[in-house]
Amino acid sequence: MNNAYNTVVFDFGGVLIDWDRKYMYRKVFKDEQEMEWFLDNVCSLEWNNLQDEGFPFSETIPALQKKFPKYAEEIAMYEQRWCEMVGGEITGTVEILRELQAKKLPVYGLTNWGSDTFPIVFKQFEFLRKLKGIVVSGDEKLVKPNPALFQILIDRFQLTPEETIFIDDNSRNIETARQMGFKIIPFVSPEALRETLQQLNIL
Repeated sequence: MNNAYNTVVFDFGGVLIDWDRKYMYRKVFKDEQEMEWFLDNVCSLEWNNLQDEGFPFSETIPALQKKFPKYAEEIAMYEQRWCEMVGGEITGTVEILRELQAKKLPVYGLTNWGSDTFPIVFKQFEFLRKLKGIVVSGDEKLVKPNPALFQILIDRFQLTPEETIFIDDNSRNIETARQMGFKIIPFVSPEALRETLQQLNIL
């Protein structure tokens, strides 16, 4: 094993967990175009980021319903049926995570996730409970790519970025991690990740 890297940090959504708002809203909207408009303009990713920043549904949903009263019911479903947005684990990546743990490598998580919904996936996915530590944006009221969130991870778990591999599917998060000294692996697929980790003699 390459001793240069002794720790691994995973992002969750799109890397270890398949999460997509369309999984739920396709059941709600009969018209695909209307659903796309709703997800672009009403329950947008920008609005979803408010949860990641630490705002609870009890604040964000009523405010959005006031702005879009026509879609009050559909907006409420974002919380009521949130579980239906979770497609499951990304099996290939979870297998890699388990192999790293079997090699006694400390594995951590750094995720943009709301405090209201993170307990749901934490309970659902056993592999999350086996991580050495997790930093959740909603709990810290900070989101990636803010360097301050990365600094919380470094300080809390006493990580050395130069000895730590950081895996994320978001290019802005990857760029911040690179600037802070982490060994970065942009996530494309489990297969590509495995290949890179083998090249680094980690797997």
